[in-house]
Amino acid sequence: LVELRDGRTIDLIHQPLPGGGWLATHHDVTDLRRSEAKISHMARHDGLTELPNRILFRERAEEALVEMRRDGSKIAFLCLDLDHFKAVNDTLGHPVGDALLREVAARLKQVVREGDTVARLGGDEFVIIQTAVDQPVESTALAQRVIDGLSVPYVIDGHGVMISASVGISIAPNDGWDADQLLKNGDLALYRAKAEGRRTYRFFEPEMDARMQARRFLELDLREAVVREQFEIYYQPLLNLDRGEVSCFEALLRWHHPTRGIVSPAEFIPLAEEIGLIVPIGEWVIKQASLDAASWPGSIKVAVNLSPAQFRNARLLSTIVEALDTSGLLPSRLELEITETVLLANSQATLAMLQHIHMLGVHIAMDDFGTGYSSLSYLRSFPFDKIKIDQSFVKDAGDIDSSVAIIRAVTSLGNSLGMQTTAEGVETVEQLERVRREGCTEAQGFLLSRPLPARDIPAMLERTRAVVAGEIIETAPETTGEGNREQPSAGPRRRNASVPT
Repeated sequence: LVELRDGRTIDLIHQPLPGGGWLATHHDVTDLRRSEAKISHMARHDGLTELPNRILFRERAEEALVEMRRDGSKIAFLCLDLDHFKAVNDTLGHPVGDALLREVAARLKQVVREGDTVARLGGDEFVIIQTAVDQPVESTALAQRVIDGLSVPYVIDGHGVMISASVGISIAPNDGWDADQLLKNGDLALYRAKAEGRRTYRFFEPEMDARMQARRFLELDLREAVVREQFEIYYQPLLNLDRGEVSCFEALLRWHHPTRGIVSPAEFIPLAEEIGLIVPIGEWVIKQASLDAASWPGSIKVAVNLSPAQFRNARLLSTIVEALDTSGLLPSRLELEITETVLLANSQATLAMLQHIHMLGVHIAMDDFGTGYSSLSYLRSFPFDKIKIDQSFVKDAGDIDSSVAIIRAVTSLGNSLGMQTTAEGVETVEQLERVRREGCTEAQGFLLSRPLPARDIPAMLERTRAVVAGEIIETAPETTGEGNREQPSAGPRRRNASVPT
């Protein structure tokens, strides 16, 4: 092959002739060579971003690892993906999502050194191979440059887009000697970064693998639990402070694991949301809680928490209607609790859904009021029947004047808007009297009762009566598998998942 100055490629073939001499044949193979080069490029590069794809990434990774073994250096794999990228596709469409990925690829190429490899593995998943550097110092600096660079606002087809990235880092040879192991460990570190708030980076640690194995086993057990009906609903009473009677029971989910006993809701509810089981589990809770409540005395309501995933599900209304129809429970005796997380997604669609639920006669409560950013605007815009004041304000009411002022303001606001107010986390007689004086209409907490199975409803009614009468002044004792963190409004359950826990 001869490369000419004008860029053409000529294939020269010399053949000897029988009588002597040579026959030279010249073939212009320029187009063929260009086609071959294009095919080779396409096979090794991502069609959307022109970054190396998984095939070329592996070739570069193997080359870097060979070099590492030869000179004793270290290399880093930085695995990253975009936080909440699916929301961009869902709200602005896939063309905007594709344009965003192209812009992300361009920014990634700007923050790496010449000689480093940036590859797109698929979707919004990228990986960077950083070679022959001082580790972990250089990979830390690169991870931060990636996060900062990708967090700068984008303008895509006239749309302003804000997005961030999370990064997981594995370093060879410490975290593995081959590309598969390093990629796996980088993914584990990425999972940790996303679990710890996103828009950050984490280095691989050996215990991450053990934790991930435990998570896989828990996922298998959770899927089995749905099939084998290992869930049970516990209930906690809400006391009407004017009448001195139980007005409602909140439904709180418990998982009776065959070998581990009661599994903490904080452990399995986020997992159920992640793997898509929260909707069928939540539907079962609505139906079972309605059946249980239909047998309770008087007009006692049942309150069921809804997760954001349930609220977005198209079957929510039909599930509520079916639960009421099957159980015979009056719609006015079912109360659905949501947090501000549910309201953040799509205000118009959310308002429409809340109005449909209201038209059924079902009551709606805003849970953990005061812990979000826009609670007051939500109260004005959405049709709530009840405000549940977060336990943190009740806990501090005896010592911090601002907490008392907040409780007083919320109860006053609730009265003016025709909404009931429930004080969560009441554990002492003093707290009970305080929220009563400040105008709350209901109280809930361990003073009245811890969450217990449906069969213990009569006992909870009796205990609540005794508390009102002054015969009991101590917090209800713990039962097997129940601890302080199980209080309905406590800790991670409300922040991560408002589905019944």
